[in-house]
Amino acid sequence: MLPFSRVTIIGLGLIGSSIARGIRQHMPSVRVTGHDADPAVRETAARIGLCDDVTDTPGAAVIDADLVILCVPVGAMGEAAAAIATDLPGDAIVSDVGSCKESVVAAVRAALPDAVFVPAHPVAGTENSGPEAGFASLFHGRWCIVTPPEGTDAPATERVAEFWRRLGADVETMAPGHHDRVLAITSHLPHLIAYTIVGTASDLEEVTQSEVIKYSAGGFRDFTRIAASDPTMWRDVFLANREGVLEMLQRFSEDLSALQRAIRWGKGDELFDLFTRTRAVRRSIIEQGQDDAAPDFGRSHD
Repeated sequence: MLPFSRVTIIGLGLIGSSIARGIRQHMPSVRVTGHDADPAVRETAARIGLCDDVTDTPGAAVIDADLVILCVPVGAMGEAAAAIATDLPGDAIVSDVGSCKESVVAAVRAALPDAVFVPAHPVAGTENSGPEAGFASLFHGRWCIVTPPEGTDAPATERVAEFWRRLGADVETMAPGHHDRVLAITSHLPHLIAYTIVGTASDLEEVTQSEVIKYSAGGFRDFTRIAASDPTMWRDVFLANREGVLEMLQRFSEDLSALQRAIRWGKGDELFDLFTRTRAVRRSIIEQGQDDAAPDFGRSHD
């Protein structure tokens, strides 16, 4: 038995459009209704047949839904929830896909105090955005972290978890606060570092009239992929999870200072031990199926 029969997606970017495509592939009998605040996105979604129906207003999108998924930047979650408050059915479950949970829980609860809210975070994505960027297999073999606040209805939580399993995801459950600490180091800090490194290289290019960017090696190229991610989404993430990000940034700064001292004083053994330990982490990621072990990160050489 399917966990839901009528799903509404608010926000039809990469994640929202991938959910819609995933439902079409894995749960074809489920009716999908979509809405996006951008008229151009709605027009594109309707043109490519992304959903069974694309509505002009958020209220019209949720009027008969039994699951509503908020796929908007975390800073816009409260506004999106408030926009559906009047029309949301009493028995509908509300979820989201944000990569910060404590701030989202607070915002959605303020806007929808009586709704059953089961937050979730599919740990998947690309640097692309928009309704045409999504694909049905985005969540296959990836983690979706379900983060029910204390006191959340257990059957509702299980229905949301089963929904993500049907989309091909592996599901883990965490408390919202614990989720935010974990993601601060595994996702948020790497993006912050990538944005910083690419910004520094850009400044050098301008100031020195050098060819820093033209002759960038593979490492810098990989950072630019991360730094190409949606700026609105990541601005909101850093502000929404500021405590977790600042804590991990402080730890990183201390480790970076230790690395700087090791280089300055020629401590080769210390550098070798660090690089050996971090190489083992990379191998563990591959062993757990979270990346491809193909040579050169799976890039084509055709």
